[in-house]
Amino acid sequence: MDFLRPASWEEALAAKAEHPAAVPIAGGTDVMVEINFDHRRPEHLLDLNRIGELSEWQMGQDTVRLGASVPYSAVMEHLRAELPGLARASHTVASPQIRNRGGVGGNLGTASPAGDAHPALLAAGAEVEAASVRGTRMIPIDAFYTGVKRNALAPDELIRAVHIKKAEGPQQYSKVGTRNAMVIAVCAFGLALHPETRTVRTGIGSAAPTPVRAQAAEEFLNAALDEGGFWESGKIITPSVAKQFAQLAAGSCNPIDDVRGTAAYRRHAVGIMARRTLAWTWEQYRGAGRTLEGAA
Repeated sequence: MDFLRPASWEEALAAKAEHPAAVPIAGGTDVMVEINFDHRRPEHLLDLNRIGELSEWQMGQDTVRLGASVPYSAVMEHLRAELPGLARASHTVASPQIRNRGGVGGNLGTASPAGDAHPALLAAGAEVEAASVRGTRMIPIDAFYTGVKRNALAPDELIRAVHIKKAEGPQQYSKVGTRNAMVIAVCAFGLALHPETRTVRTGIGSAAPTPVRAQAAEEFLNAALDEGGFWESGKIITPSVAKQFAQLAAGSCNPIDDVRGTAAYRRHAVGIMARRTLAWTWEQYRGAGRTLEGAA
């Protein structure tokens, strides 16, 4: 196994172009586990740790550009107000040591359906900045996951950053695991309110071959909130609406039975998380005077 260690982003892209099968490594929290268990034995590892820009973030007027190697601990400490859903998801990632090393770029590159960041990114409507020697393109998060541990990156592309809209309303994240820490998700659910467009977005993890949105549940809830005047009035969402939303969210899953849980349990748990996160976010929305202030 050859170890490539570029000193700049341009060198990294050139190395990836020359060795398309090279596996990028930054935090190494997924890659090293696979190598240690001999589940993967790539010919080349592409070490990105010398490229400082990948560990930086920039605040735009409406979005945060999050470098691919920004650790979860930094999101928790510095970006809680702007990215509350992702900050909550970051809290559930493994241990403090892993949160200090791992980042969203690694989660995206691995594209495991159980990756903790995916539901929050789906709910927020993020975009992935992918680059190669051919140029840079933006991949909508909805189009990024293409199969089990597969993504939309071309062989010569690397993830440079993730662009995430600053929260304009409350966001929540919930995860079920077999214990309280250091655990792969049995299933997870993210939800974000977008008051400016009067829409709700969701994200489901570890309950389908890829991270997915509960689109039927979103469409139902968007219509119910609009027709009932909930956005203007801020009144409590009726139990019947919450129940139907939860049922549709559970129906959006396509889970499997495995050592962490059964398919039936995953569907049930996603429905429970959908109902609870809806209640939490809507209560924040109502309590904040139906503005973002106080919602995060």
